[in-house]
Amino acid sequence: MSGSSAAIRTSSKREALLDAAEALFARQGYRAVGIDTVLARAGVAKMTLYKHFASKEELIAAVLERRADAVAATLAERIAAAPGHPRERLLAVFDWLEEAVRSPGFHGCLFIKAASEYPAPDDLPRQAALAFKEGCRQLLEGLSRDVGAGDPQGLARQLQLLLEGTLVMAFLQRNPRAASDARQAAMALLEAAETTP
Repeated sequence: MSGSSAAIRTSSKREALLDAAEALFARQGYRAVGIDTVLARAGVAKMTLYKHFASKEELIAAVLERRADAVAATLAERIAAAPGHPRERLLAVFDWLEEAVRSPGFHGCLFIKAASEYPAPDDLPRQAALAFKEGCRQLLEGLSRDVGAGDPQGLARQLQLLLEGTLVMAFLQRNPRAASDARQAAMALLEAAETTP
């Protein structure tokens, strides 16, 4: 077997672990899912798991990092495809959010769940969650700056509150209007930011 085909098999086993872990963690939480359950779903041996990840927490952090990359790529596409005015690019984030929370696969925010189940500052899952949320804040700040907001940092914080609140309310209440309400609130914030000297 060539080195490249061995690397492909190794990579596919790693992806199978990440796929299985993400699906289980999304539905059941992190601490409720044991390693043996992940292994059974992925169809790999325990030795394979520890070849790729030193601990369950490292596996969780890798799941979160992969999800963060996927969300960032999707958001970048949505923002780039938004028409015209910078306001539309910012509102594209809320359009994406509405699709995300209405999806049958939405079982709450993996990042919020990670931070709540791993509260210590040095916990790898918490660090991965915080890194993603900080990336979201930075994205919103850049979009707020593009809109011409007088206080892009302040507007970004307000918009992030809307995003995070939507994720929580859509999960807790199964409220289908949460994201559209958040988009309307975002539009009001944008209008206020654009008219403030």
